[in-house]
Amino acid sequence: MPIVAGNARQLKEKIELRTAHIGIVGMGYVGLPLALLFSEENFRVTGFDIDPKKVEALNQGRSYIVRIPATEIQGAQQKRFRATSRYSKIGEVDVVIICVPTPLNQFHEPDLSFIRDTAKAIASELREGQLVILESTTYPGTTEELLIPILERENRFGLKAVREAGAVGFYVAFSPEREDPGNDSVARRDIPKIVGGADPIALELASVVYASIFNQTVSVSSPAAAEMTKLLENIYRCVNIALVNELKQLCHRMGIDIFEVIDAAKTKPFGFQAFYPGPGLGGHCIPIDPFYLSWKAKQFDFHTKFIELAGEVNLAMPYYVVEQTTEALNNQCKALKGAKVLILGVAYKKDIDDLRESPSLTIIELLRQRGALVSYNDPFFPYVGHGRHYDLNLHCVPLDDLAQFDCVLIVTDHSDYDYARIVQESSLVIDTRNATKGIVSANILRC
Repeated sequence: MPIVAGNARQLKEKIELRTAHIGIVGMGYVGLPLALLFSEENFRVTGFDIDPKKVEALNQGRSYIVRIPATEIQGAQQKRFRATSRYSKIGEVDVVIICVPTPLNQFHEPDLSFIRDTAKAIASELREGQLVILESTTYPGTTEELLIPILERENRFGLKAVREAGAVGFYVAFSPEREDPGNDSVARRDIPKIVGGADPIALELASVVYASIFNQTVSVSSPAAAEMTKLLENIYRCVNIALVNELKQLCHRMGIDIFEVIDAAKTKPFGFQAFYPGPGLGGHCIPIDPFYLSWKAKQFDFHTKFIELAGEVNLAMPYYVVEQTTEALNNQCKALKGAKVLILGVAYKKDIDDLRESPSLTIIELLRQRGALVSYNDPFFPYVGHGRHYDLNLHCVPLDDLAQFDCVLIVTDHSDYDYARIVQESSLVIDTRNATKGIVSANILRC
């Protein structure tokens, strides 16, 4: 349904003329790159974050994300980008995009506290004609069952979300983020943007917003359909990674190189997509999304057995790595208890500065519980303290004396590492990423 008049028409025109003021809540791995994209298109952008250190860094033109150079932030500042922790300024923007974390709690259940807190913080300031878009990964129904009720209940003007033509209030949509940190093969603008609106006008407005910075937008019938689309994308990857993780364990027992098998299989020009095993899943989406959907499915008396099994297989991989480490040390007449183990890489994937759900953190804790003396090296993390589900308090150690360690465990295959030297100078190397491919040595265990 085309927009014909009123506040919606005015907002659409402002977006098309690049005079709309964009507000983005959450200046993390999703929100900050999004803010920079809008800034590149000459929108006035305000970034909101509850972390005063992030706000200060951005306003001083400094970056705290490795893949985003400070020059990009400084360039955005010249185009009216500013950061603030004052949610009272929400009323000044035309579009509010929410990019806050949605982790799991200790029981692997959805933790939507960040969405709830954000909704309460912005609700009182929302004014008529504003557009609110949620980007945070979550289960189907969150936008309409959680976000909108809070925005309506807490709004001091008594405004409601628009659900039909001619109604007065604010507009709400959902558009899942599709970030892939460290992947430079696809330009961010070339990633199609999924959009689902609470009503046709919200859908049109959100589509116009994203069309200004992305080359393609894809409309779906509802926020729930957009939320499910995001889960499908990541559960698809989770299930296939679980498959190769299970096959890796079987191939190890059979004396077959799973990476050789995958490389051979991917030569098939149809019907096969290569996925690779590892020490476990990390990042904000793939390890989490199966549990979000399985939790929601229970409300419909539906048990997602297949999806839950994939999640369980991937969760078990750090335990498998520790078992293989124990066995490898035993074969050298050494016990894990008291052994000096060096973890190479704590980021959840190569060449990024992101610890979210990293399997390295679980592996370190498991090794410590079994009495190992654990150190780590990662060029992106000089120190690892504590987070929601870990408390490590470790400093990065240099790689200038590898002989002191009983075992070097490659968990994250950063490109900066000289793997040939690491193998040469170490008594035992356990490689969970095939980082030592092509290196022939008796002291390598690939698991």
